[in-house]
This record gives sequence, structure tokens and C-alpha cells, in this order.
Amino acid sequence: MVMPISSGGDHAAETESTESLLPNKNQQGGDDGAGGAGDDFHGASFSGAVFNLSTTIVGAGIMALPATMKVLGLAPGIALIVLAALLTDASIELLVRFSRAAGAKSYGRAMGDAFGPLGRGFLQFCVVVNNLGVMVVYMIIIGDVLSGTSSSGVHHHGVIEGWFGPNRWNGRFAILTITTLGVFAPLACFKRVDSLRFTSAVSVALAVVFVVITAGIAIFKLARGQLPMPQMFPDAHDWPSIWRLFTAAPVLVTAYICHYNVHPIYNELRDTLQIRPIVRTALLLCSAVYIATSFFGFLLFGDSTLDDVLANFDSNLGIPYSSFFNDAVRVSYVLHLMLVFPIVFHALRLNMDGLLFPSARPLSGDNRRFGVLTAALLATIFLAANFIPNIWDAFQFTGATASVCVAYIFPAAITLRDRHGIARKRDRSLAVFMIVLALVANAVAVYSDAFS
Repeated sequence: MVMPISSGGDHAAETESTESLLPNKNQQGGDDGAGGAGDDFHGASFSGAVFNLSTTIVGAGIMALPATMKVLGLAPGIALIVLAALLTDASIELLVRFSRAAGAKSYGRAMGDAFGPLGRGFLQFCVVVNNLGVMVVYMIIIGDVLSGTSSSGVHHHGVIEGWFGPNRWNGRFAILTITTLGVFAPLACFKRVDSLRFTSAVSVALAVVFVVITAGIAIFKLARGQLPMPQMFPDAHDWPSIWRLFTAAPVLVTAYICHYNVHPIYNELRDTLQIRPIVRTALLLCSAVYIATSFFGFLLFGDSTLDDVLANFDSNLGIPYSSFFNDAVRVSYVLHLMLVFPIVFHALRLNMDGLLFPSARPLSGDNRRFGVLTAALLATIFLAANFIPNIWDAFQFTGATASVCVAYIFPAAITLRDRHGIARKRDRSLAVFMIVLALVANAVAVYSDAFS
């Protein structure tokens, strides 16, 4: 993450690799593959930044939203989606404002300015844990959808397995090997976030394709009288049903996490004053996708909505060409995840480098370190995806802890620390609210995971 000025104090002498993967837009530096003086990059555009931030936000969690509506009801559920977007906007505004005051060019430098090396290291550790778990989950989903998965003695055929039958080349290991070498590795070689703007635009478009197909099927079946109207409010008639409301809320609290990529995007902007409208445009776009997915997914499947709505597209939809639409939804979503992967990987590599080499020169200036770290992280994610049998193992490990720290607790803590005396009373009140909300959401999620 990013910003200008020099920070002062014991940070003034630091030149850590966590500042930015690349020099900012006004500095000479290597292009996406190699160094050189001929870099003609003059700053990222508004649209490119919006797509990159939107892609950071919309990941695997979108598939859990319809199930959340089943628990909360449409009215409270959609209200919480909007509230989470507003809270994310506020937390990013605090993060950017206090980073500017500190002259911090990364999220880690902002935490370091407020809490010293320990705070910076803890932030980097949380980003590494969160992003590593998220990308393992992405790869597991890709393997499940394309090559199939087995649970409770029942095998669910993957898309490619269904098209061509089971073969050695379309098994999980082969599919993930081809995906890693053919898609992830090339995209992970880009050093600048803005270089991913086109893949990010396609990724957002593929998420919209999923929404459009789901909405079209739901409207078609509704017009034919095949669907009841969805439940607007929760059915909370006893303590277990009330408790289920709290277990669903953390999914929405962490739905907009993108804070670890705010600074890299900010640093590359042609006009850094655009960061506020960029954040709000991205949040508006993602909110529209979230609300449409929640509404039409729950409308289509009702009480049969599964925790991962993608699993609902593994059966007869009760419409003509059902198998075609099932495959279209699943393939579009897998392609979407493949293109989300590099934007999340960028932040993982940046923060892992900061943890391992806090005093080294910027990563962009060391091609050997860049290549070794990229290969090591890709290999780790690949091996984890092949040996973690259940997607929820990864989700439970990361979602309830590191993500709420990165999104809410750390920006709020920086605000309350207020080393530069710029916090207003409203900022302090908001910071306390975010910390309480994050702690409650985290405690509920951990408790429900432990006793489910």
C-alpha cells in the first residue's frame, strides 16, 4: 500500500522492501519484466485502478452471500451489505489519511509509524496469512470445479471431467499444474499492479456474467410461477435460530477486504487525489454485484441454497439447456478466480518480502529475489491446494482472524494512536466501533467453527 513525504523519526532512515513493489510513477525504474531507463509509464488510470480494487474485493466469498440471505432474510442481509460497504469506505479513508500524515508508502509503514517494527511485522504477517489462505482456497475451488471432488463417498464430477470423462490429464493434480504454470506463473511475473488492469477488467466482467445468468434463470422461473417469493426477514423464534443470525454476519463484515492493495494502487495513480472516488466507485460496483448475487441466488434456490451456491449449479435447474447453464456458471466463475489470483498474489509477495528481508533494497530492483520468492510462494500454494482436502479448513484458518485485523482493527488502531494529532472526535468514535465490531465478528466466527 502507499503514499508521499518522508516519515521522520526512526523511520526516516528505513528503506524497506515493503514500501512498494515498484518505484512510484514519478521515479525511473524497470518495466514489468526488467529494469531499464526506457520506462514510459506515466501513472495508472482511474478505470484501471477501479478494476484492480474491485477484483481485490470480489473473490470466493461472493458464493457464500445467498446462503447468508437464507439465514438473515433479504431485507437485513442487503442492509448489512450496504453497511459493510460504508464501513469499508470509512476504514480506507482513515488508512489513507493517516498514511499521508506519516508519509507512509505502504500499509506496513503506516503501522510501523504508529507502533514501530513490531506493529509493521504483525500487519505483514496478517496479510501473508490472509492472502495465502485465500489463494489456497481459490486453487482448491478451481480443482473442485474443473476436475471434480468427492465427499461422504459421493463423487461430484468436474466440468472437464464431465466433458471428456476421467483421464490422467484432467485429474486434480494435472489441472492445477496446468493452471499454475499456464496462468498463475505468467501473471505473477508482473511487477506493477497497473499491468493487471486488463485481466482485472475481464475478472469483473466474468463476475457480472455469473450474476446475469443467475438473474436470467431466476426471472425465467419466476415468470413461469416456479419460484416462491424469498423470505424477507429471518425466522428467529428460539435461541439456536437467533445464534445463527450472528454466525452469518461475519461473512458480510469481511466481504469488502481490499486494504492491502490500496497503497500499491495509490502509488501508481496518475492523480493521487482520485483515490477517494476510485475507492467509492469500486465499492459501489462490488455492492451492486453482491446485492444482485444475494437476491437472485436466494430467489432461485430458496431454502435449498447451499453454503457455497456454486454447488447448487451441480443439478438440474428445471429449465431448458440446464446442463449448459450449469457449466457456463461454473466455468465463468473459475476463470474469474484465475484472474483474481494475481492481484491478491501481488500483495502476498510484497508483504512476505517485507517479513523476510525488512532491510533489503526494494524488490523491484532485485530480479533474483523477485523470481525466487515468486516461485516459492506459487509452489507453496500449489502443494497446499493438493493436500488440504476440505475448503473450509483454509477458510476457517484465515477468514475469522487475519482478515478482520487487516480491514478494521489495524486502521482503527492507527487512528486511536494518532501520532500526528489529526484524529477528530468522529474518527475516534468510528475507530472504537470498528474494533468492537471486528472483535465480536471474530469471536462469533471462531466459536461457531469450534462447535459446528
